[in-house]
Amino acid sequence: MSDREFSLGRLAFRALGAAVAVLALATGLIAVLQPSAGIALFIALAGVVGAIAAMGVVSTRMTRRDLR
Repeated sequence: MSDREFSLGRLAFRALGAAVAVLALATGLIAVLQPSAGIALFIALAGVVGAIAAMGVVSTRMTRRDLR
């Protein structure tokens, strides 16, 4: 168990950090692979969906762990 209180700021910081990491990965893939426009669009959209999913996973895990 954690001795710290639940912090909304910490939750937001970590959730946004996870989203930024996924978007940076998608950007890196586009920069390295230099795909055609259609493939680049698909990678970018997959990055956005992945960022949303990462935010959800991180926030759910943190909330469940801290509010037990």
